[in-house]
Amino acid sequence: MTFQEPNTERSGLESPAELSMRLKLPFDDLRLLTRALTHSSYINEHGNAGDDNERLEFLGDAVLDFVVGAYVYNHFVEMREGEMTRMRSALVRTESLARLARKLDLGRALRLGRGELQGGGRNREPLLCGAFEAVVGAIYQHKGLEAARDFVLPLLRPLADEFSVEMPVLTVDPKSRLQEWSQREGLGIPKYIPTIAEGPDHAKTFVVEVYVDGKLFGTGSGTSKKDASQSAAQNALENIDMDSDVTGN
Repeated sequence: MTFQEPNTERSGLESPAELSMRLKLPFDDLRLLTRALTHSSYINEHGNAGDDNERLEFLGDAVLDFVVGAYVYNHFVEMREGEMTRMRSALVRTESLARLARKLDLGRALRLGRGELQGGGRNREPLLCGAFEAVVGAIYQHKGLEAARDFVLPLLRPLADEFSVEMPVLTVDPKSRLQEWSQREGLGIPKYIPTIAEGPDHAKTFVVEVYVDGKLFGTGSGTSKKDASQSAAQNALENIDMDSDVTGN
């Protein structure tokens, strides 16, 4: 059965087929790409429009963590573990992925509900970051890890080189600081678990809990899951008697 692209009702905007052709994306079937570009606010207003991109966003986030981590490990051979953690965190944070989404002009192809459109959703960093992650997840789901890596690395390399120059002055974000502490203490890598998403689609607040060694260490909120995770990490740091070389105090 031939896939029929949904009626986007977005005059002058880009269809999934046009985006796929412009970016030379490796999709034989556009259903996954269409889903990757579909925000939950659109589904809330168009009940028969299929699934939103949240599950693909989750998958893409995991793929990016691996691809970016492997790239940093293999490319920056002089970096120690703490520096690699900071570099990876800088590359996959909301602002960086939104920057890559803008470079690809993904905003033109997003399917958003009216509230998000009126709130400037096509330019909002959390939505652009989520769309980029979802596209990566869709590529991985459709064609595998190698195809996802081939999509990500040409975009990643210039940003990684830029950040490597700035490395001595890069802000050590709360998630990196908490991970450095937990690994140094032999407690493994912190786990971040989303618990609540409240509010209208164009103004959602997410709540995330962070666990270290199976114990709840902190809770945070934000306008995206990534921001909420950073807030949770900061809360965890405030609950820990950190020494000066980790806290920066």
